[in-house]
Amino acid sequence: MPEINWLAVIVASVACFVLGGIWYSPLLFGKAWQRETGLTDEKLKQGNMALIFGVSFVLALLATWNFANFLGPRPSLVFGSAVGFSAGLLWVAGSFGINYLYERKSFKLFAINGGYHTLQFTIIGAVLALMPCTDCAAPPCP
Repeated sequence: MPEINWLAVIVASVACFVLGGIWYSPLLFGKAWQRETGLTDEKLKQGNMALIFGVSFVLALLATWNFANFLGPRPSLVFGSAVGFSAGLLWVAGSFGINYLYERKSFKLFAINGGYHTLQFTIIGAVLALMPCTDCAAPPCP
């Protein structure tokens, strides 16, 4: 396993969590996402929100940790961002696309969810590249 910059993993996970809060809010795509999924405001209020947010953050943390292992220590900004964009678009969104075709879900929902994960992994790659590793001897790559 490569060296892991745990502070960068946490910061990137928080950034993704914040991105999700904005992405799926009424400011951006929240209402369109609700229409495409058939979720009402009342339905969204049901359930244990602390559990939903807590598990979502843990999953973001695990995805970020795994991506840090994939990128290796001290990736350059260009490499981290480009690989993040590629992973989000081609692995995550592409996998959603396959499922959505069979589930007959709309292209709009695909674009909303796939766009979020494309940007999510781009941000993860950028944060992992930009944050200096306090435990590592070498600085991050330019």
